[in-house]
Amino acid sequence: MPSFQPWCHGTITRSRAEDLLSKAARDGSFLIRGSESVQGAYALCVLYQNCVYTYRILPNEDKKLSVQASDGVPIRCFSMLPELVEAYYSPNMGLVTHLQYPVQKEDEVDEESESHILPPQLPPRNFPGNDVKDSDSMSLSDTYLMRLQNMDLSIIPEEHQQAIQEYFRNSFSLDVEQAQYGYPNLPGLKKLTMAICKNLNSEITRILPVLEVFHRTLDQPLSPGIGQFPKQISDDSGQSVSFRLEQLTKLLYSIEDKAKVSMFESVAYEGGHRKSLIPPVTFEVKQESLGIPTKMFLKVDVESGKLFLKKSKDGPEDKFFVHNKILQLVKSQKMHAKLVIVAETEKEKILRKEFVFDDTKKREGFCQLLQQMKNNHSEKPEPDMITVFVGTWNMGNAGPPHNINSWFQCKGQGKTQDDTADHIPHDFYVIGTQEDPLGEKEWADTVKGVLRKITNISFKQVAIHTLWNIRIVVLAKPEHENRISHVFSDSVKTGIANTLGNKGAVGVSFMFNGTSFGFVNSHLTSGSEKKLRRNQNYINILRFLNLGDKKLNPFDITHRFTHLFWLGDLNYRVEFPSTEAENIVTKIKQQQYQELLSKDQLNMERNDGKVFLHFDEEEITFAPTYRFERDTREKYAYTKAKATGTKYNLPSWCDRVLRKSYPLVHVVSQAYGCTNDIMTSDHSPLFASFEVGVASQFVSKQDLNSAPQGGIQIRGCVATLSTKSKTKFFIEYHSSCLEKKVKTSEGEKMEHSDGSVKVWFGNQVELTPIISDPEYLLDQHILICVKSTDCDESYGEACVALRAAQFCYSEFQVTLTHHGEKTGTLTGVIQLHTSVGKPTEKLYDFIKIEKDDTVSSKGKGCDANKFSVTQSHDISNPNYMGMSFRSDNVIDKGWSYSMPLKNLPIAGQGSKDTKKGGYDVGTHSPTGKPLNPMGEEEKVSSKEMFDNPLYGAMGKPRGKDQDHQQKDLFTPPDPNFTTSKPADGDPDRRPLPTPRNRSYTCSETKPQPPTPITSHASAYKKPVVPSRSEGGMAHSRPPLPSKSRPGMLEPQNPRDYRDSSELPSKQRPPARPGHSQPHKDMHPEVPKMGRSVK
Repeated sequence: MPSFQPWCHGTITRSRAEDLLSKAARDGSFLIRGSESVQGAYALCVLYQNCVYTYRILPNEDKKLSVQASDGVPIRCFSMLPELVEAYYSPNMGLVTHLQYPVQKEDEVDEESESHILPPQLPPRNFPGNDVKDSDSMSLSDTYLMRLQNMDLSIIPEEHQQAIQEYFRNSFSLDVEQAQYGYPNLPGLKKLTMAICKNLNSEITRILPVLEVFHRTLDQPLSPGIGQFPKQISDDSGQSVSFRLEQLTKLLYSIEDKAKVSMFESVAYEGGHRKSLIPPVTFEVKQESLGIPTKMFLKVDVESGKLFLKKSKDGPEDKFFVHNKILQLVKSQKMHAKLVIVAETEKEKILRKEFVFDDTKKREGFCQLLQQMKNNHSEKPEPDMITVFVGTWNMGNAGPPHNINSWFQCKGQGKTQDDTADHIPHDFYVIGTQEDPLGEKEWADTVKGVLRKITNISFKQVAIHTLWNIRIVVLAKPEHENRISHVFSDSVKTGIANTLGNKGAVGVSFMFNGTSFGFVNSHLTSGSEKKLRRNQNYINILRFLNLGDKKLNPFDITHRFTHLFWLGDLNYRVEFPSTEAENIVTKIKQQQYQELLSKDQLNMERNDGKVFLHFDEEEITFAPTYRFERDTREKYAYTKAKATGTKYNLPSWCDRVLRKSYPLVHVVSQAYGCTNDIMTSDHSPLFASFEVGVASQFVSKQDLNSAPQGGIQIRGCVATLSTKSKTKFFIEYHSSCLEKKVKTSEGEKMEHSDGSVKVWFGNQVELTPIISDPEYLLDQHILICVKSTDCDESYGEACVALRAAQFCYSEFQVTLTHHGEKTGTLTGVIQLHTSVGKPTEKLYDFIKIEKDDTVSSKGKGCDANKFSVTQSHDISNPNYMGMSFRSDNVIDKGWSYSMPLKNLPIAGQGSKDTKKGGYDVGTHSPTGKPLNPMGEEEKVSSKEMFDNPLYGAMGKPRGKDQDHQQKDLFTPPDPNFTTSKPADGDPDRRPLPTPRNRSYTCSETKPQPPTPITSHASAYKKPVVPSRSEGGMAHSRPPLPSKSRPGMLEPQNPRDYRDSSELPSKQRPPARPGHSQPHKDMHPEVPKMGRSVK
C-alpha cells in the first residue's frame, strides 16, 4: 500500500478508522485501510451523516482494483489506488456520497519520541575486525588486505598467510563478479578453503567411516539395513570441506544424543511404561483424638500407589490405603494446614480422617503427590489433567550460570512449591527468554540437561522458535509425544517502525488430544515513559501473530485456544517519580509491595481495559525482578549514565506470566514467583506452574446410528455494538464440535445516540454437533463472531461454554471483544440436548475446598439450596466474569447467566473475589460436581477473606474501583446490556422466550416488592458456628441456642420447612411458571441458626 498518500492508513484497526472519521466530522471524509477479512484487499471508509460506510476494494486476477459499491453501478477497474480515489471524487459512483476530504494519517507520538534513538546493534557478524571503517578511496580487496596486516599472523603457517594474501590480491575480485551475476559458487574462495583444509580433509576422510559405523550401532532399530546412510559421505572426496564438516558435526551431535537417550531410557523406562522416579516422602502431621492432638506420620509412595499411616517415623507400615480407595482430599479454608482424607475401607465403609500439617506448603506438597499417584495408577487411557511449567527470563545477553535448577523447581520468592514436590515432573515445560545470547541447540540442550538431572526424564522437544534474541522452547514428556499435533510457530516484530526484531514476540501453538494450547513470549518496548507504545506492541502482536486453527480466521489468538499463556519481559514499570527511588527500595526490603503494585503500569492499563482484557494473573508476592546489579540480588541498579544524562530504571515487575482460558475449564495456579540464586542478568528468572484440565480425543461408546441426535439451540440473541458503521450484521458460530461454521440471517438494528448499535437476531439457530455424547459435548465451546455484511469483518467475538446449558435453557451475557478491545455485549438463550450418558469423574475433582468457617462439619443448620443449584451451574470462570475485569465505574459482566437470586450476593453484602488467593483448587470446578459438601455458595465479607500463609501477611490491595465493584456488582445493569426481560421503560427490547422449566425472573432489572428484611448494616455480620477443628470435640456437641451465641442475629424470617439439610447435593426443582417463589428467592437470606428441622 502506498503509504505516502494522505488518505492511506495502512493496517490500522476498524475502530481506529471510525475514531479518525468521527473527529473529521464532515460528510465526504474518507480514508483507506487494509482489510481485516481478505488478505491483499483494502477497505474504503466514508463518513456520511455521522455514520461510517465501508466498501471493500478487491483485486481481480489481473491485480486490478475495483470497489464493491451499490448494485446496478458498473464495475470499474483501476491499476493503482490513487487512480481509484481520483475517480471516486466524482459523484454518482455508487457510494453513499462522493469522496471529498481525505483524513490525514496521525503520527504516532511514541515513534516521534524514539526518533532520536539509534537503532539497536545488529547481531555481530562472524568475521573479525568489523570495527574498521572502509575508506571511500580504497577498494574492498585493499581494505581486507589492510585488516589482514593489522592482525597477528604468527600463529598460522606461512604458506597459509601467502594463500590468503594471494586470494585478496587476485581471486577476490573474480568472486565479486561471480556474485554480481548471481552465481552462488565462489571458485576462488573454494580453492582457498580446500588448500587451507588439505590435511583436515584427509582426516575427515579417515574418521567419517569410523563414526558412521558407531552411529549405526547406536541406532534404535536393530533390523538389517535400517540406519544405513543413503550415501556414504566418505566415498565422495569432491564435496566441499564445509559440507563435510557440517556432516561430521551433525554426526557427532547425533551420536551424543543417541547415547544419552539410550542410557536415560534404560533408567527411566521399564516394560514400555515410564517408571516412577519419585521417591517416597514422609509427612509429620497431627491428628486429634478425644480432643488431644496426636503425632502421626503419612508416607506417600507414588510408585507403589499406597498411602501409609504410621504412629512413628520408623514404625511398621501395616496400615495403608491403596490409591483407588482414596476417594477425595478436602482442604480446610479456615485452617490452611488442615486436610481431610476421605477413603473407603475393605468393608466399603467411608472414613473421614482429619490431619493438620506443619504449614500450608507441606499440605500442598502432600496433595500434589497424592494427585500424581492417582494419575500414575489411573486406568483411564488418556489424561484429563496435566501440569504446565511456564518460565520467562531476560538473560541480559549473558550466558546462564552452571546451576539453574531452582528456576524449574519453582524455588525462591513468592508462591513457591514445597521441597516434597521437587521430583514431580511437569507434563510440559515452556521456557521464554529475551536477550538470549546462546544458539537454539545450545540453549535447548542446556534446558533438557537440567530437566534430566531433576526428573531423570529425557524430555521431547515440541517446538523452538527464535526472533533475534527472543526465543521460546516447548518440551513435553516422552509419553505425550503421540498426543501432540498441529504444531505451529510464528513471530511478530515490534521494534522501531515494526521492522526490527529486537522487540516483538514469538509464539507456539499445538493440540494436546482435544485441547488447544497457545504460548506467546514477548519482549515489549522498554522505558518508563513508553507505556502507550507497549500497549500498541500488544495490539500488533494480537493482530499479526499467526497461530492455531487457520479456520478461526475472524478470531485473534485470545479466542483461538482453550488455554493461552502470555509470558515475557513486558517492560511495564511502576509509575513513581525518580526522586522516590530510595523510598521504593526501602519498601521492597520491608516487603511492602502493595503500594508499589497499585502504581504498576500493567495493572493500571488492565484495570482500564486497554491491554490483556479478560486475562488473569496470579497475585504477585515477590520482589520486583528488574533492575538488579549483576552477580547479586541484594542491590538494585536503578540509575544508568547516558550521554543525555542520568536515566532512571526504577525497580519494577517487568517480567510477567498471564493466562486466558475458555469459560468453565479447569485451571489452577500452583506457583508464581522468581528465583534468588540466578544472578548473571539484571533480571531474575520468573516461574509459574499450572494445573490444567484437558479433553481427550473422544471416541464415543454409543452406537452412532442408534444414539439420538444431539443439538444446540440458540435464540433471542441481541448484540449491542460500539460502532458508528452503517451496515447490517450477522452472527457466525464456530466450534470443533460442528462440522462447519454456521451463519445466521441478517439482524435488524436500532441506533442509539451514544454511538452504539443494537441488533436483534430473532430466528432460532439449530447447531448439530458431530457427536451427541454428553461426555464429549460438555467439554466443548461455541465461538461467536458478529460480522458486517458489507465487508465480512468482525465487530466482536466471544465464547460460550456448553457445560452451562446442559440442564435447561440458560440466558447468557458475554462481552464482545475485537483485537483486544471491548466492542460491545451479546445476550441470548442457549440450551444443549445430548444423548443419555453419565460423564466420568475428572482427576481434578479429587481435591475439594471445605469452607468450614460458617457451617459445621456435618452440614447441620446449613441451607441445602445455597449450593444445590449453583453447583450444577457454577460458571464463574475468572477469565469471563466481570470481577476480573475492573475499570472505572464499569462492571463488565462478561460471563454471567440469570441464576436465582438466592445464590448471589446482594449489593452491600460483599462477595468473594474470583481471583483465588492460595490453593482454592475446587472453587470453580467445571464438571458440575459438588465443590463443597459444606455449602459452596456461603459468601464471606471482605473482612473475613483469608490471607494465604504462603504469601506471608500480605493481602491484596483494595483500590477504590474494587470497593466500588464489591458494592455494585449485582445492582441493576444498563438496560442496553440486560440479560433478562426488559424493563418497562425499554419498549424496543424484544422479550426472550421463557421455557416452562425456568420460572425464575431476573430481579436485576425489576424493582423488588417491599419485604421485611435485615438492613445492609447487619448483613455484614456473620454467625459464628464452631467448625470441626475448633475446640477439639466441637463437632460432637449440640449447637448452642441462638440467643446464647455472642454476636449472632435473631432470625427475621420463619423457617421454611421445605429446605432440608439432608439433601446437600440434590437440586430442588424450580416452581412451575405462574407460581410465585418464596421471598427468600427474591431477597438476601438471613443466616439461619439452630438445627435443621427434620
